[in-house]
Amino acid sequence: MSELAGQVALVTGGARNIGRAIARALAAGGASVAVNARSQSDDLAQTVQLIEGAGGHAMAVVADVTDASSVKRMVDAAVERFGRLDILVNNAAVRIEQPFDAITLDDWHRIVSIVLDGAFLCSQVALPHLRRAGRGSIVNIGGETGHTGATRRAHVVTAKAGLAGFTKALALDLAPDAITVNCVVPGHIATVRAAGQPGHRRELPPVGRQGTPEEVAAMVRMLCGPDARYITGQSMHVNGGNFLG
Repeated sequence: MSELAGQVALVTGGARNIGRAIARALAAGGASVAVNARSQSDDLAQTVQLIEGAGGHAMAVVADVTDASSVKRMVDAAVERFGRLDILVNNAAVRIEQPFDAITLDDWHRIVSIVLDGAFLCSQVALPHLRRAGRGSIVNIGGETGHTGATRRAHVVTAKAGLAGFTKALALDLAPDAITVNCVVPGHIATVRAAGQPGHRRELPPVGRQGTPEEVAAMVRMLCGPDARYITGQSMHVNGGNFLG
């Protein structure tokens, strides 16, 4: 299938895990993909190589999504390379666990800024290009705990819950421009984490297994495609029945 042929996507936090799977899925659909990370890394280079090795088109774009000038340079670089921008996936996030009384204000600001300020800045800078595309898509990557709550993650839960609200507001603002805005909410996904698996997850969901990054990416790809133009403002849960929202 090449339902995204001729389109250009930007995926923040795309170097590994779910972000990498999303970048590869969009490329498999025919899109050229700008893969973002905060810094150069072997993971970032490998993601680009995996896409190009499969016959797709990709580039690495290093940028801090919490810095407005850095975001502008990133978007400009993607448009200069590929000529347009049709799809934005706001995936950049940090997921750490801390007791509430150990969270400093700097900790709080860092997590909330990456998730919410990042999505705001990237969406605002990308907007003129998405409007020119005539049929743009923004997909925010949420988190199940933003709907269920979790211990030791007050900052992460708050940021992810805010992302769901941001999705609804932006969907209404951008509907006249034929830009859809949705939130994909992963549940218990098998990813590699430097800090190990999160402590708040102790049981498998009803389907009896963890999900895969590719299953999350499949939902993102669908929402960016031509068959999803009547879907906007929604939080789409990919969680094996763990949360029935």
